[in-house]
Amino acid sequence: MIGSRNGPSSPVRRELPLELRWDHHRRPLPVRWVIPKGRRSRVAPSAPPPTAGPLDFCALMRRLCDDITGRCEVLRHVRMPAVLLSFTPCRNRSRYGLQARVTPLRFRDGRLTRRHGPVEYQVQRFVVDGTEMLYLLTFCLPRFLDQPFEEKLVTVFHELYHMSPAFDGDLRRHPGRYAVHSHSKACYDERMAGLAKEYVADHPEPDLFEFLRPGYQDLWDRHGGITGAVVPRPKLLPVGWATPRLAARSRT
Repeated sequence: MIGSRNGPSSPVRRELPLELRWDHHRRPLPVRWVIPKGRRSRVAPSAPPPTAGPLDFCALMRRLCDDITGRCEVLRHVRMPAVLLSFTPCRNRSRYGLQARVTPLRFRDGRLTRRHGPVEYQVQRFVVDGTEMLYLLTFCLPRFLDQPFEEKLVTVFHELYHMSPAFDGDLRRHPGRYAVHSHSKACYDERMAGLAKEYVADHPEPDLFEFLRPGYQDLWDRHGGITGAVVPRPKLLPVGWATPRLAARSRT
């Protein structure tokens, strides 16, 4: 599923920052426990977990995505250091609903701002350890972990493939009316399933995706918990008027 950029319809002044920064020393990424709905959420310890501690979902998923983009020719354009991985808690334990989404942090063709009427808008910029992020890849947990192994892997390929071949912060756009999933979502998913099947076949390091085989409860029991990074959804903020003439017209 693709992240949206719904913003305010008028240039109302916002107190939200245009840029959010995190770094390991002064302001690390917020980490939370993956807790099913109905149980109290706890803040994970800021120090690195011990070897036998909770499973770090985002760290394992980053290793997997690094390997996928290195081995799969059609995904070689993806530069994982500029992709921020996070999770969002699901609202219920149903297996149906949002599994994952990729949110682009730039507009069409990688532009930083976009005009809507007389107003220029900008997506909040995310910077982690001095590197500006171009995409936010978010998994809905624990729902994603309760899917069959093949569907989990297809979902990962599905979201990575949405990133523009230019890797400029925009989405991959297909010709025709349905630019996101091409003319047929079924054909799109079928191709992703083929890519996932090729990736798994005769893989020299199957341990990279072993964490996707168990379900949520099994993973929790094995590791004593599951943690991951949680960041706010990037906001679309007004940054100014498109032209002085339009600004003057609006003031009058």
